Amino acid sequence: MKLSCTKENLHQGLAITSHISTKNVNLPILNNVLLKADGGGLKLISTNLEIAITCSIRGKVEQQGEYTVPSKLFFDYVNLCPDERVDIDLVDNALSVSCGSSKTKINGIVSTEFPLVPPASDGQSYTVSAANFSRALSQTLFSAATNESRPELSGVFLSFNNPVSGKGSLTLAATDSYRLSEAVIKLSEASDDQKDVIVPQRTLSELNRVFSVFKDDVEAPELVAVVVTDNQVVFRYGGVEITSRTLEGPYPDYKQIIPEKTQTQVIIEKQDLQKAIKTASLFSKTGLFDIYLKTNVGEQSLVTSANDVSRGENSVTLASMIDGADNEIALNFRYLLDGVNAIRAEKVVCSMIDKASPCVITPFESPEEKYQYIVMPIRQ
Repeated sequence: MKLSCTKENLHQGLAITSHISTKNVNLPILNNVLLKADGGGLKLISTNLEIAITCSIRGKVEQQGEYTVPSKLFFDYVNLCPDERVDIDLVDNALSVSCGSSKTKINGIVSTEFPLVPPASDGQSYTVSAANFSRALSQTLFSAATNESRPELSGVFLSFNNPVSGKGSLTLAATDSYRLSEAVIKLSEASDDQKDVIVPQRTLSELNRVFSVFKDDVEAPELVAVVVTDNQVVFRYGGVEITSRTLEGPYPDYKQIIPEKTQTQVIIEKQDLQKAIKTASLFSKTGLFDIYLKTNVGEQSLVTSANDVSRGENSVTLASMIDGADNEIALNFRYLLDGVNAIRAEKVVCSMIDKASPCVITPFESPEEKYQYIVMPIRQ
């Protein structure tokens, strides 16, 4: 194997692929990234047996071949190289790397021991705007469960819907049973059939991280392709391909917990509400994280408050537009703040029924942002 490429391209490729490598004592090869040089350039491949990431970068290949080296070591080394051409050569079962006046040899493992990344068999194909997909992921990922006592809740539910008219939509939903996020975005292209799939949260976090790597790149692709099979999902974004297993089992019918009616609707400036929640959180009870929202229809105001015996109490009165009856609810401030932070609109809508029912947070007059966040109350 012998090739040359720019430091910038190699660094970007390693930034994308080296992230999922972890210290694996039983399978040291999983700590490595596979370098595969062929007629099309250089491919960097890494896997943890659940997720595989392939990144193709431009390069001049003089001799085809493949080899694996420790991904973090290689990434850290390339990161310190000057912004010049990088020459890579496989010499005596070690990777020789030269860049400017810097030369090194990195010991690795032959590629025959690297796990095969299974290609995605025929499945349903969809295309969606990368910017919209990234926004929807940022609005839902944090609501997925962090433990795997119920494996399906540790993933994000993706529902690809292609109606008779129009190009269809993609619904993303995540819940840990304490709060629920749902975002809906348009599809650019879709297969004829509807498809539902549960994708591990870590897979989608990696995809969103790849989007962030390209966010300042003027040549970044505008679309991401998604291929869904019975037990696999593949995301293709420019020269990057992420392959992942899917989670088995049915996803809970989360629609039934979304309130269909409301008693009180509060429209409020997002920044004001964020600051008030953060202020009240300083006086919430340790471990309970409780703050109170109380409406005053007559004065058209929302009061956020919290009190703790050891620290004291706080209340903030916010001007707002309120429709309906006076109401009060206790919420976990961390969950509430996550939902408010996820909204892009300048104003948010808080819809309440009573102190025992879920509170719904949505953007105000933002038709392009189809998002709702439901947080369960703290029962007193």
